[in-house]
Amino acid sequence: MLSALDKKLLKAVANLEDIPKGAYNIRKNGKLMGREVSANIIIDTNEDGTGIIVNIKPGTVNESVHIPVIVSQAGLHDVVYNKFIIGKHSDITIVAGCGIHCGSSESQGHEGIHDFLVGRGAKVKYVEKHVAMGAGKGKRDLSPTTRVFLEEDAHVEMELTQLGGVDEANRVNEANLGPRSSLLITERVMTDFRQVAISKNDIVMAGQGSRSNLVSRSVIKGNSSQDFYAVIEANAKCFGHIECDAIIMDNGVNQTIPALKANHPDVELTHEASIGKIANDQLTKIMSLGLTYDEAVNWIIQGFLK
Repeated sequence: MLSALDKKLLKAVANLEDIPKGAYNIRKNGKLMGREVSANIIIDTNEDGTGIIVNIKPGTVNESVHIPVIVSQAGLHDVVYNKFIIGKHSDITIVAGCGIHCGSSESQGHEGIHDFLVGRGAKVKYVEKHVAMGAGKGKRDLSPTTRVFLEEDAHVEMELTQLGGVDEANRVNEANLGPRSSLLITERVMTDFRQVAISKNDIVMAGQGSRSNLVSRSVIKGNSSQDFYAVIEANAKCFGHIECDAIIMDNGVNQTIPALKANHPDVELTHEASIGKIANDQLTKIMSLGLTYDEAVNWIIQGFLK
């Protein structure tokens, strides 16, 4: 049975009003809270009990699996190791994410390490959202690691979101692309107060005809800071692009470092980066529609992060 707090956290991280339909694995305070499998999606606890193995049968289409984590226990730092084996020619959605509720002065955190083995011709949409809330003063840490291995003709789309409440985040994204595979990563991060967020991305394009696109949208408010590092290494004829945009407000600090490595004469690699404040003329124009200053700023930020 889900408590009111459980439902609030699940709604925030996975847009769930209650127990989801289909395959799911819900983890609460470091322990299994509930699990369901389907004919095509099998979920097992790994051998040492530190996480799960999700097997998607080849040819599975129009199915989803939810694997949210919620942490509400004071002083708990939860670490989980998950592996996803995506069968060839499948087309699925995976909804993950972690919600922390802090109600004391003790720190709380979650570290999720996810490996994706994506079979030939498979398509995966991966949605991960991180949220921290609660009136407690304890530090809230969320540090995910995602490693993706794409076989030929596979496609992965990742939506990674963190829009408030997390005091410290250290994200690592790694990928290795096979022939004619493609990867799209869209990362949206907003920090405030003295929060710190670091994102490190390392994409290796090993297969001919592969394509990758890494898009980062950052909003840095208060006295917070964000560092974004992105490396694309191309070892075959391929296309790769990095796009990083940041809005700085108040006394925020941002460092953005994109890097391109071409190890083949026929690669096409590009990057673009911008850091700046919200333009006064843009605020004035929106406020002329009847919005207050704060409403106009929020409107611009929400549009920027979409």
